[in-house]
Amino acid sequence: MQKIILASQSPRRKQLLEWAAVPFDIRVPDTLEDFPPNTALCDIPVHIARQKALAIQPQVPETSIVLAADTVVVLGEQVIGKPVHREEAVSMLWALSGQVHRVITGVVLRKGNEEISFYDSTEVAFHPLTLEQIEYYVDQYKPYDKAGAYAIQEWIGVVGIRYINGDFYNVMGLPVSRVLQALREW
Repeated sequence: MQKIILASQSPRRKQLLEWAAVPFDIRVPDTLEDFPPNTALCDIPVHIARQKALAIQPQVPETSIVLAADTVVVLGEQVIGKPVHREEAVSMLWALSGQVHRVITGVVLRKGNEEISFYDSTEVAFHPLTLEQIEYYVDQYKPYDKAGAYAIQEWIGVVGIRYINGDFYNVMGLPVSRVLQALREW
């Protein structure tokens, strides 16, 4: 497989590509994670991923494949971003407690002017969590770089997730099998 350029500083995306034995280098994009108003929920992470890919593309050879991704957590019709501080992380997890939400990851692959883009959506249900459980998780794991203030592969996922419907790895931040299928097109 051709080496790709991962436009991400996410340790989880790095880990998932390593597990899949995909050769890659990392370039961290300098972009804002914003999107135009009235963007459809499923299009938000694709838009942000595209901005990441476009930020990196001028720095790499035209024959390189750039892989960018972004993940959002959606509760009802509200996008829950990354918490800025402890209180916000606790508040986010309290809102998710006992609820079903969606984790949507947008993926953009670019080579020259060619682009493949898609999103993957996974439904996640939390058991009702106590405030003590939430505070323990936030204090121990400091989930400030994670959409929705949690990582499914950490303690909170082990004790708090009732079920998921969809790709587990999508919830970690990258629907790896779909990425590999798309890479085969190149």
